[in-house]
Amino acid sequence: MVQLEESKCDLLIVGAGPAGLMAATWAARCGIHARILDKRRTKIFHGQADGLQCRSLEIFDSFGFADRVWKESNHLLEMCLWNPDETSRIRRTDTIPDTIPGISRFQQVVLHQGRIERVFLDSLKDYSEIEIERGVVPEQLEIDHSKADDDHAYPIKVKIRYLDDDEAAPVQHGTNVPDGLFRSSLAEDDTDDLIRKSQRKKGSIEVIRAKYLIGCDGAHSWTRRQLGFRMEGEQTDFVWGVLDIVPITNFPDIRMRCAIHSAESGSIMIIPRENRLVRLYIQLKEVNSEVDRSKITPEIILKAAQNIISPYKLAYDYCDWWTAYQIGQRVGNSFSCDDRVFLAGDAVHTHSPKAGQGMNVSMQDTYNLGWKIGLVVKGLAKRSILRTYQSERRRVAQDLINFDRRFSRLFSGRPARDAADEAGISMAEFKVAFEKGNMFASGLAVDYGASILVAKPGDSADQGDGTDVDTVTNSTDRVVGKQELASNIKLGMRFPSFQVLNQSDARPWHFGQFLKSDGRFRIIILAGNLRDEKQWKRLEDFGDLLAKPDSVIRRYTPSEKPIDSVIEILVIHSALRQEVELLDIHEIFHPFDEKRGWDYEKVFVDDLSYHQGHGEAYKNYGVDKERGCVVIARPDQYVGWIGEIEDVEDIDRYFSEVLIPQV
Repeated sequence: MVQLEESKCDLLIVGAGPAGLMAATWAARCGIHARILDKRRTKIFHGQADGLQCRSLEIFDSFGFADRVWKESNHLLEMCLWNPDETSRIRRTDTIPDTIPGISRFQQVVLHQGRIERVFLDSLKDYSEIEIERGVVPEQLEIDHSKADDDHAYPIKVKIRYLDDDEAAPVQHGTNVPDGLFRSSLAEDDTDDLIRKSQRKKGSIEVIRAKYLIGCDGAHSWTRRQLGFRMEGEQTDFVWGVLDIVPITNFPDIRMRCAIHSAESGSIMIIPRENRLVRLYIQLKEVNSEVDRSKITPEIILKAAQNIISPYKLAYDYCDWWTAYQIGQRVGNSFSCDDRVFLAGDAVHTHSPKAGQGMNVSMQDTYNLGWKIGLVVKGLAKRSILRTYQSERRRVAQDLINFDRRFSRLFSGRPARDAADEAGISMAEFKVAFEKGNMFASGLAVDYGASILVAKPGDSADQGDGTDVDTVTNSTDRVVGKQELASNIKLGMRFPSFQVLNQSDARPWHFGQFLKSDGRFRIIILAGNLRDEKQWKRLEDFGDLLAKPDSVIRRYTPSEKPIDSVIEILVIHSALRQEVELLDIHEIFHPFDEKRGWDYEKVFVDDLSYHQGHGEAYKNYGVDKERGCVVIARPDQYVGWIGEIEDVEDIDRYFSEVLIPQV
């Protein structure tokens, strides 16, 4: 046996799907040493997840690669509902917007997971030397609990084993068309079998010591099993098949997202994809949960689809990918061990894929966690912020399961024949549930509870998943934001984006484009009407306080780093742009660099654009155009605190609970 030397890293990521790649992307942007392992020898080239919701695209944009996905993907703009009429023939009964108009600068799109992973991989190459180590399985996990609170320790020890090419290739089931059954809920996990086979061959091993570990290793998570954590919930009897095909059909809405309920044969969800592909989620009414997965074939799935869509015809010449799964809704009983080992994605929540939540919620798990680990490793933030991961994301997972349980029941049930048919599903109820669920499904309804990162009133345990993340023992010492100053900028929710103009060149921008995912907190000053002398003085006085040597900005910034490297200040004022001069505004709001001059990308105005109209940002934010307010946004764009321009002491108290003073 070849025994490799021990190695160290700041962060070890197990699983290179979207959740793992999101974690690695944060590691790259924060500049910490990370490794990412995956047991499969190649990336995904077909199938798997494909739906991207508004919030995920906003996140991609904050990393700088949403444009690639936006151009390659198919955009879903309308949803068609098809239901049986009094003769049991399916008819189009409703058309509704697929994405709620106006909630985001993006709408839902679809693009297969392999292309999405490719975008992540290219970003990693641009910003770091992180590469996916494929054909690797973790074999043993040890945690030194006594060192969990030591910021400099490497309390995690993982033994990994390298597989040969045959071992690292997933088994396909009797067809030359790629299938996804090896990832399906109908399949057994093969990790233990791979480890045993590799041990018999005495393959090479390595021992990695890590400060932090994230298990993004799917529903059969090896990491979760090592921790002894369990999934809580239920498995339904509903079995569904999935086909990615280029359809040959006379069905008129094949290029629309559709929910089709037949009278007796089950239901279909149609998702039009890129390159003429269409994904069909097909209820297999003749297949029960005890079925041998090797007996499920594309032909069986197609036959079920043909029965549902009748009298319309459906066939295909080209099938790109297929799979089958059993609907289950489960949530992990814990997301973290010692705030050193974390679980994310399918490792801690499983549900049906038809609401397009799996990949999105999984990526947003590690989007929540990645920057926290990055800032803690760099010695900028306190380890206590890591407690908020479980509180924030387990609550989201619980909400997702509740949503999916209702949505799946309505989708999988038989339509009611009439008002007296209590055993059937009301199609009116299905439409209402879909429309109400649209906000949740967009990813924009996420509302994090009170914690050191979210200055909300109330109890942190009640607003989270039940765990106590409040580190301030005396409630009177807790800083609480003033929500009434900004009715549409919600504490605990993502900072919304509206059009503003750059003060220096009049170019219109969506403000969210300046909330980059680079690990920085932001103080966003809605400075009000700067043509008013009193308001101008309020901003100048605030600038004087922020510019002091012992200010909140300077205290948490390493002396060798630029003044905006930990906390960036952005300004949006409401006066007419041509009545305000950038260089008259306090220097702290557009800092000077000896090599690059003044910073022209930190001061904006809510004013009329020459070509794109008025963004009415203050109106949309619900902020007084005269007095304004101040907002603290976390590195993931969620709102942490809101207050008056004079509330410098509260700003100081907020950051004192989160950041570490830099000597």
